[in-house]
Amino acid sequence: MQLLDGKYVSEKVKLEIAQEAAAFLSDIGRKPHLIAILVGNDGGSETYVASKMKNCEKVGFKSSLIRYDLNVTEAELLKKIKEINEDVTVDGLIVQLPLPKHIDPEKVTETIDHRKDVDGFHPVNLGRMMRNLPCFIPATPYGIMMMLKAYEIETAGKHCVVVGRSNIVGSPMSILMARNANPGNCTVTLTHSRTVNLKEMILQADIVIAAIGKKNFITADMVKQGAVVIDVGMNRETSDQTKSGYKLFGDVDFDSVSEKASWITPVPGGVGLMTIVGLLKNTMASAKGEIY
Repeated sequence: MQLLDGKYVSEKVKLEIAQEAAAFLSDIGRKPHLIAILVGNDGGSETYVASKMKNCEKVGFKSSLIRYDLNVTEAELLKKIKEINEDVTVDGLIVQLPLPKHIDPEKVTETIDHRKDVDGFHPVNLGRMMRNLPCFIPATPYGIMMMLKAYEIETAGKHCVVVGRSNIVGSPMSILMARNANPGNCTVTLTHSRTVNLKEMILQADIVIAAIGKKNFITADMVKQGAVVIDVGMNRETSDQTKSGYKLFGDVDFDSVSEKASWITPVPGGVGLMTIVGLLKNTMASAKGEIY
């Protein structure tokens, strides 16, 4: 078993982004600028946004955090998004999920200008991704593709089984792995919680991408010897054994599956770090006008 080390790859990519950001500042006279909107005070959301802001500063971006109470109206939030859309000094905008029940996340996503949608969730970006046109790729799948490339994982002709069909990870991941590109050129099976004979499906995989949102869902008896295993899971549980007061678990039972996998990502220290890099890469591309 060899580790797909998200910390190693992300730090390497962030150095490259920092060089691009410095050149952008020298040429344009300002830093690339990312704005995050956070509604409420969910612990997980607070942690994720703080990490994103911290990493922006590390690579030489300007970052701004706009906070709203849980009782903010949908109309007020959409108005702020439209204001940011018009601000030419802002390159990227993310609205941290989840949102309160009275706010429609689809309406929020579609209100964001697709040219500033650095999370890659807007229908325009997803549609362009399907057609292999310039777009913002959803940050987590983008990060996974960068990791596969960094470690020179052979994907062409392989059978990739994606477990989970979300619009954020599973569905776009299946499209990217099937595209005529490197990484890519896989035969892809997209599975989910209602897939019949799910275990048998996963056992056929050369590459397993687990994004189903269930702690230790993938066990050793579901993975064939030598498979590459990508764990997207970020399942939080309270813990009195950590400073943060919680512990993260993946969708893969790492201890048992690592005995069979040729390559595997840890949790934490794997895909989560690459997600942030995907976000930074998208923001840099927006600043440089590469997405139209």
